[in-house]
Amino acid sequence: MKVGFEVHESHVPLWENQDWRYAILMGGRGNGRSGTASRYALSGLLGKEYFRGAIMRAVIEDIRASCWGEIQDRLTEQGISETFRIVDNDMFIERGENSLRAHGFKSSSGSLKARLKSLAGYNFVWIEEGEEVGESEFMTLDDSLRTVKGRIRMVITLNTPPKNHWILKRWFDLEPHPEVPGFSIPRLRPDVENVLYIPGTWRENEVNLDPDTIYRYENYKNTKPDYYHQVICGLSPEEVRGKIYGGWQLIDHVPQEARLVRFGEDFGWFPDPACAVAIYYWNGAYIVDEVAYGNYLTNEYLAREIKAVGDATTIADSAEPKSIDEQKSHGIDVRGAEKGKGSVNFRIKATSSKKIFVTRRSTNVWTSYENYAWAEDKDGNPKGEPDHRWSHAMDAVSYAIADLHSDGNDNINESLQDQFNRNQARQVMNSTK
Repeated sequence: MKVGFEVHESHVPLWENQDWRYAILMGGRGNGRSGTASRYALSGLLGKEYFRGAIMRAVIEDIRASCWGEIQDRLTEQGISETFRIVDNDMFIERGENSLRAHGFKSSSGSLKARLKSLAGYNFVWIEEGEEVGESEFMTLDDSLRTVKGRIRMVITLNTPPKNHWILKRWFDLEPHPEVPGFSIPRLRPDVENVLYIPGTWRENEVNLDPDTIYRYENYKNTKPDYYHQVICGLSPEEVRGKIYGGWQLIDHVPQEARLVRFGEDFGWFPDPACAVAIYYWNGAYIVDEVAYGNYLTNEYLAREIKAVGDATTIADSAEPKSIDEQKSHGIDVRGAEKGKGSVNFRIKATSSKKIFVTRRSTNVWTSYENYAWAEDKDGNPKGEPDHRWSHAMDAVSYAIADLHSDGNDNINESLQDQFNRNQARQVMNSTK
């Protein structure tokens, strides 16, 4: 069967260049990346070689309106739907022995369920909105693709993320933009192998965009310049848009005179990580020290790591009472964080009002701090809630600090400061003896 797929010349290397495992189509909105990826997927389905593929996003329920919708549009454009067996409820399509199926890193928003190991026999994956996928999730998927029946291809489509995103750190150098301070141009590192990088903005796809869309894109330069430079022009910002916290500082280690006052804990498994942090009071400020962070961390392990640090009350995610009870059985003084209407904003406000240091070894906490931002819709409008992707470490921190800030603990700063002053005075006296 022959079909007449039309793609912009900048996207042709996806077919002509055979020396890649990862194809990264990244840049500004309106480039037609998703249309090209769907055409590439269908060309594999129509081919004679072995092809077992997956269309993927962070959350499987988001695939229907994006990747699956693109696949359906291509079938309609070519008038070839009848040549495939299509199971719409499962978002599954096959032709002969070749097939394409929807998979999510999560089954639903906030769900921890993932079965990436079932993709071992797949040789093609299209990841849409790649900036939403965490590095540990990607690595689990990448390690699961190991068939020898056909060359493995992974197409990742995404808008350009901030500079500290794992995709940029893994494959790219960033060149500061000469005319736009605070933004950089991604360049594929010369030492990178098996990667095809295709950048682009709406300008390569202008013929397929109506004038109103182009006007709206260009008008963002005046109304939302940060959004314009990143989302429309495809530049990488120094700082994530809508960043929630600011002014935190790195510290080499926890000073000896600092006092352990709380632990904060956010439960997780996979793909969402668990996180435990220790909170110290020191000279009018709080110090955050990472105790544990990662996937597949059991409650027993978290409890053991907390107990190894010292004795203090742990404030944990109250949405998991079973985990809280299990940690109590391991000797942890733990209680659930206050939740309810407005509790997230209260925790953020309480944490924002404090001077905070983070130990240099707390790399996951610091990365989360740099990326923790208010969620936005596709036009850059705030949704009024934090982006869940970077909330795990930040929730652990804010559970503890908000508890210290809440009623009944308002005088803790004064009492701890008094103790700090007394300790300092003792040290001075001892040094003069």
